[in-house]
Amino acid sequence: MQQVAVTRLGDILQGMAFPSAAPSWADIPDQLRARGLRWTPQRRQIIDVLEATDGHITGSELVERCRQLDPLTTPSTVYRTLRVLEELGIVQHAHGADGREEFHVRPASEHGHLYCHQCGSGWDIDLADAEPTITSFDRRLGFAVDLSHMTIVGRCRACRDANSGGRP
Repeated sequence: MQQVAVTRLGDILQGMAFPSAAPSWADIPDQLRARGLRWTPQRRQIIDVLEATDGHITGSELVERCRQLDPLTTPSTVYRTLRVLEELGIVQHAHGADGREEFHVRPASEHGHLYCHQCGSGWDIDLADAEPTITSFDRRLGFAVDLSHMTIVGRCRACRDANSGGRP
């Protein structure tokens, strides 16, 4: 394989810029209208549910939470709104250990995930944690990693210690 010289991690991540200034919750109606979408009661509800969400949510969880408030909520409106909210930097999609698409609500920074396949625990990994792996993939394979889609599944220390005397 051809090796690629890497001068700094920023070169690897170029083109994968994280949205720097997402609009405030109050600005979202105008931002949606500017993209040709109507500000409907369903969209207001989606925003209200997202605003009350801390961390991650799947699209189906969002649909269900909205349907608890309004049974007529349609998945197509939820997913269409999520796509626009991602463009605005309000949410960022990623994939969980099981492959499900999940959304990070107002993420402070780009990050990946670690999941323990045994106990189900999960951790966010930031750029500093992922940098050696990202740099290695670029140098060895010429492959630029999208950190927001980096998901590593394995076993946590507690599960390894409890079941195998510490073996991976």
